[in-house]
Amino acid sequence: MIVAHLREGEPRYALDYLTDQPERFFAAEVVREKLLQFTHAELPFTSAVVMDTFEETPGLLRLYCTILVDRESHKPIVVGRGGEMIKRIGTAAREELERRFGTRVFLDLHVRVKPDWREDDALLSDIGVGQEGE
Repeated sequence: MIVAHLREGEPRYALDYLTDQPERFFAAEVVREKLLQFTHAELPFTSAVVMDTFEETPGLLRLYCTILVDRESHKPIVVGRGGEMIKRIGTAAREELERRFGTRVFLDLHVRVKPDWREDDALLSDIGVGQEGE
């Protein structure tokens, strides 16, 4: 009922404005999405993706990411037998990133165990989930 009485105003953002997050945040989230998609129930939601390097050159985007897990037992799940799972995650993420960015993507993934990473305020801020004002 209230909306019917509101006047239409000027757009707050440009029509092509998709997000207020930097490209490196978006790229890390694509990798995390594929990680969770392919590990299903095997891996609890205690993982994060840190974008170590985001380097743009003409015709190629170089991304180096670290996948953080809480426990040593989670690392083999992410890597998979013979590296099969991490390759699957990386291939799917790379293909989506190439579509989104419109350029070739080199994606290098590493898995690291970091217990209690969710308690590390600096890390949380780096991956874009830290509390503002803290």
